[in-house]
Amino acid sequence: MRQERVTFPSGELSLEGMCHFDQGNGPFPGVVVCHPHPFYGGNMDNFVVIAVCQALCDKRIVALRFNFRGVGRSEGKLAAEGTPDDVSSALSLVASMKEVDAKRLGVCGYSAGAIAAFSKTPLDDRVKAIAAISPPLSMAHLEGLSAYLGPKMVISGELDNFTSRQDLERFTVTLNEPKECHVIPGVDHFWWGYEDEVGARVASFFVRALKESA
Repeated sequence: MRQERVTFPSGELSLEGMCHFDQGNGPFPGVVVCHPHPFYGGNMDNFVVIAVCQALCDKRIVALRFNFRGVGRSEGKLAAEGTPDDVSSALSLVASMKEVDAKRLGVCGYSAGAIAAFSKTPLDDRVKAIAAISPPLSMAHLEGLSAYLGPKMVISGELDNFTSRQDLERFTVTLNEPKECHVIPGVDHFWWGYEDEVGARVASFFVRALKESA
């Protein structure tokens, strides 16, 4: 695996990120991974975010994790749950990479990263598959996720601190097909000790979903 630190524009701001590449020239699918709440220390170096990116790379998918505006070395004013504009800019960077097939792009959001990625509708039409890890449904309705017609996965812990299993399952019923819902026993919102499992499940989903969209 090769990692490369990158900077890219989001409007007039410059954001920082880290891109994970597998060996080979591709083109490979590409996935943008959005970090959790910056007000609680969330950033692109979150251990769940890194585990997901490593698992994607192991499946020959290019993965980009990045800091939303105001986080780390990314310019701008800190926003509570990031901003969808930054997600769109990250997608543009991934789509421009020679190693990436721009027709096979996905987005993954962890916790508040799911709010930034999926809170608004319509979702960027370049996105062919989406995954929400521990979406905090008590904080946002995630209209973008509800309206999305492509393949989607929702995964959370049975003991999640912000979304109960019942609320997650009720929400998933409202989603359009195709969809997957995974509730992992013994896991809370933070995935301590289970980061490899969530990474593997998310990566396997994108392998299936982005292969189908080719």
